[in-house]
Amino acid sequence: MRGAVLSGEGELMALKPMNCPAHVLIFKQGIKSYRDLPIRMAEFGCCHRNEPHGALHGIMRVRQFTQDDAHIFVREDQLVEEVRKFCELLNSVYKDLGFEDYAVKLALRPEKRFGEDSMWDKAEAELREAVMQSGLSDTIKANFEELPGEGAFYAPKLEFHLTDAIGRTWQVGTIQSDRVLPERLDASYVGADGERHRPVMLHRAILGTFERFIGILIEHHAGRFPLWLAPVQAVVATIVSDADDYALEVAAKLKAAGIRVETDLRNEKINYKVREHSLAKVPNLLVVGKREAEEGKVALRTLGSQAQTILTLDEAIARLADEARAPDM
Repeated sequence: MRGAVLSGEGELMALKPMNCPAHVLIFKQGIKSYRDLPIRMAEFGCCHRNEPHGALHGIMRVRQFTQDDAHIFVREDQLVEEVRKFCELLNSVYKDLGFEDYAVKLALRPEKRFGEDSMWDKAEAELREAVMQSGLSDTIKANFEELPGEGAFYAPKLEFHLTDAIGRTWQVGTIQSDRVLPERLDASYVGADGERHRPVMLHRAILGTFERFIGILIEHHAGRFPLWLAPVQAVVATIVSDADDYALEVAAKLKAAGIRVETDLRNEKINYKVREHSLAKVPNLLVVGKREAEEGKVALRTLGSQAQTILTLDEAIARLADEARAPDM
């Protein structure tokens, strides 16, 4: 839009490349005291980047994406503890999502950068200390690594690289220690001495971009998600049309128990239905026919198993509801 000329009632519009400046403007509303910090702001923000055509790759790299973006405004003495807490939170989220193997990398000052060397010395040392305090160096399988020259032009950053099921690595989570943007946008707080001070701004994301992370999840699990994460957790499939009403009843009770369920009442052979839903990686298939409808039971087939288990409807609901319970995040 550079050089655009507006006339009449026209309004200049632009695509947002990042969420950071808006959060600084929010921080600047009113006077902030040192007692107010840390101030944490989070946003599932939609951003745009004009990626080259050759770099676009499915949902792994797109031009419009959503970030689990957050910015934390801290005093100097709070920075290491905030970064340590973030590292522990990120570690717990990755483990719950099935990623035990990831690397932590500290991206250091690039050749072209804002700020004095003393500022970079301090920022890099703080991130290094936070990683050591978090204990991540003892739990990650890959060694902690430092990357000279790979930091942003305004701040060093910790990068979190996942390794998927086929060995590819992806940089997803990040936290950056930024003293430049608060200075350039004149963000300040009143310290205990009554004077104005600059906060440090931590830019952080756990998933990075939702689109890429969803793609990584699908690849990592080969579409076979753990039950709590599966979009469809169960399908109720009929053998004969006489069981349609019972299938709907089973689905309604599963749904009431919090199970994400669909029904398959099509006039198709049951082997066809089983094969189709297995290819779709549905974790559980509840098969019902005339006998099951009369006895109030279901034949439960789990993905990857050729056997089926005959259960009462209440037993099946209790089992699935327990297995589908999400881990405590």
